[in-house]
Amino acid sequence: MKKVALFPGSFDPFTKGHADIALRAAQIFDEVIITIGYNSKKQNRLFDVDYMITKIGEAFEGQDNIKAISYNELTANLAQKLDAKYLVRGLRNTTDFEYENSISQINRRIYPDLETVFIITDPKFAYISSTVIREIYRYGQNINEFLPYNI
Repeated sequence: MKKVALFPGSFDPFTKGHADIALRAAQIFDEVIITIGYNSKKQNRLFDVDYMITKIGEAFEGQDNIKAISYNELTANLAQKLDAKYLVRGLRNTTDFEYENSISQINRRIYPDLETVFIITDPKFAYISSTVIREIYRYGQNINEFLPYNI
């Protein structure tokens, strides 16, 4: 049976840290689907979802087992529809773990076959956060060094 993992997030923008997690997950799973969700807490995206899907596609050109899609439903429900049994989440620090652990438990309650796999962020990317990158960009600074594609 094919091992399919979702890598969900708002990815506004998708960073080198995210790309590293996706590539490492692609060594574990047969297919990694980067899923850009609509987060009700993040109403004002800086980068359009379709634009991000295009840019993620550019970043993984030639990597056949990684693709990106958008969705607007509970992640656990999407996983069930796509027959994905795994969620991949990157962890930069203990704060990330606390948040991701509670989300993992809720997802498991909704879809009992869903297992969350935590991948520790490579230290060279641990300081990168989409929130900080958006701030840098809003103030006119170049952010390409943080991204696996050019804006």
